[in-house]
Amino acid sequence: MHSSPVLTTTVAIVGGGPAGLMAAQWLSGRGHQVMLFDAMPSVGRKFLQAGKGGMNLTHSEPYAAFISRYGDATPYLAPMLAEFGADALRAWARDLGFETFVGSSGRVFPTDMKAAPLLRRWLERLRAQGVTFHMRHECLGWNAQQQLRFATPDGEIDVAADATLLALGGASWPRLGSTGRWAGWLANEAVTMTPFAPSNCGFEMPWSTFFRERFAGHPLKTVCISVQQADGSLIQRQGECVITEHGMEGSLLYPFTPQLRRELTLNGRACFWLDLLPGRSLERVQQELHLPRGAKSLANHLRSRLGLEGVKAALLRECAQPAQMLDMHQLANLIKKLPITVTATRPIDEAISTAGGVCFTSLNAQLMLISQPGVFCAGEMLDWEAPTGGYLLTGCFSSGLWAAKGIENWLDQSR
Repeated sequence: MHSSPVLTTTVAIVGGGPAGLMAAQWLSGRGHQVMLFDAMPSVGRKFLQAGKGGMNLTHSEPYAAFISRYGDATPYLAPMLAEFGADALRAWARDLGFETFVGSSGRVFPTDMKAAPLLRRWLERLRAQGVTFHMRHECLGWNAQQQLRFATPDGEIDVAADATLLALGGASWPRLGSTGRWAGWLANEAVTMTPFAPSNCGFEMPWSTFFRERFAGHPLKTVCISVQQADGSLIQRQGECVITEHGMEGSLLYPFTPQLRRELTLNGRACFWLDLLPGRSLERVQQELHLPRGAKSLANHLRSRLGLEGVKAALLRECAQPAQMLDMHQLANLIKKLPITVTATRPIDEAISTAGGVCFTSLNAQLMLISQPGVFCAGEMLDWEAPTGGYLLTGCFSSGLWAAKGIENWLDQSR
């Protein structure tokens, strides 16, 4: 029987995103032999995609607020973020020769706003530290000898490693390498996983044909979203989002993904409220609407008294009942708290990131699989989610470094 060629290394890292690359930097910098494998032709593809609109590395808000963005996974990620958080990530970029600045929203960017030069410099350092890269190597799991199996353009190979880091990403952006296919073979290793779900995604709303055709692509600027949490309290954010052919998407909506997704799962539909004029109080809106409008149409009255026109006025008509549009008291309440019905998330391959993945209960405190000694997990393949704004990248960097230190401890204990 023909056997596959076998490569031997101290550490095998599977996945060339921020978590895997950060682990490679730490371990190779400490003198360990590191081989990094990735199914794509080059590493960091999702990292580069994230930098298309400006490379948002992290966020500058205070630590307590920062770690709260990780929701149910905060207790697990807090120690990692305390060790390598926003300030450490900025220092890391500076060490590579890239200064950063804090934008008006609190987000942190390299001064040139670009991802490619940063990634290029990073890879130069990793190669200088001895990391070897093996591209177009798709991991298939383990063979009977507990060696990693890889499909390559030249056939299957096996890799014998003293320690392994899996940093395989989630299931969004499959064309960039995050396919989630690893869940199939990892489930056979007694690893508990939460099914993947879209995060930081668009949502579907039952628009009329007229509204969809006329206003898809229009931005909703300076609005406030309110969403009810499981305990009945409201959480609110102000910003902007975009009307789409199917519903809405955008940075204002993304932080509410966990709450809306949970409500969709429980009830088959969800709801949030939109304040179309967050700069004006309900009392002020009522006063303006009750002023005589004479021969003016309601549309002109809304425009002249409140500046409510275009997509905002159309959305109000889309979601209100005809009788409510004629009652100025009800109309004022709707302008300040317009209920928006959500019927579904958009598909996972459209999402910026995913929830779900390897449960923390399947890992020890150093991110090693309890069922697979010497195998560690990091990055988006773990069961956590966070909004856009630098939180996703910071979580990947910090968990990659944390797992790398766990690997070093494991190697020291195994000698």
